[in-house]
Amino acid sequence: MDHHSNVDRLFALWQAVYPEANFPPQVNDAGTYTNDPGKSEDSNTPLTPFHSDDSGSFWTSSKVWSTKTFGYAYPEIIDWGVNRSRLTSNVKARINALYNPTGSTSQRSASTDGPRTLTLTPNAMSVQWFVNIRLDNLIGSHSVIDTSLLRSTNSMPPMYGQIPLNHALLDAGHADLAPEKIVPLLTSGLNWRLQGTDDSPLNLSAVPSLKIHVVAQVVKPRAAEDEFPEYGQLVVYKEITQGKDGGVGSDDDVD
Repeated sequence: MDHHSNVDRLFALWQAVYPEANFPPQVNDAGTYTNDPGKSEDSNTPLTPFHSDDSGSFWTSSKVWSTKTFGYAYPEIIDWGVNRSRLTSNVKARINALYNPTGSTSQRSASTDGPRTLTLTPNAMSVQWFVNIRLDNLIGSHSVIDTSLLRSTNSMPPMYGQIPLNHALLDAGHADLAPEKIVPLLTSGLNWRLQGTDDSPLNLSAVPSLKIHVVAQVVKPRAAEDEFPEYGQLVVYKEITQGKDGGVGSDDDVD
């Protein structure tokens, strides 16, 4: 229950930050118990089987846009007595205070010469590095929730996973995250392995759909308490994993 409540809260925060966001019509290929496959749905599509009154009307996404419809609000979203612009600014400031406060956060970590403290500032590093993973049918504990992705076939769509690398790089003492430093480091040092549910090793060549590549993006730290960091375009570095079992090839599509 706590998990679902926090999802509701996070979505309410997102709505306050992006009040102009809308729900464009789209085709639901899979359908639902009450809607036929291939039907176009939008923010006014009935959310069956949830009735909004005793006359048989159903709730819609448009009707439930605000939590105030149900008589509650969250502490971070004080939306009375302020205009929309001020509300957005206030909520951004609260999100930063909770998840990206001014200053740094410390992380204790082990090293060969004993414990040490690293100074890390989430979302405030000049470059962020990630490993992207693609695998047909399954990646670890990832699963498909949106059944519309299945369309009319019985096959599962490709699964994607992402692993952030910055904390591991900093923990290993690599404070300079510039590409000219990190690309050769990862090219020589980044490796991976597969194992079964019984922890037995699996041969990488036996999983031809596995594709791993590294991406990075420049991040401009926020300039004020009511602003978010600005994220640049992702840059793909195929050369880091190219030639390794499971790595992308020069002609592989990584979009």
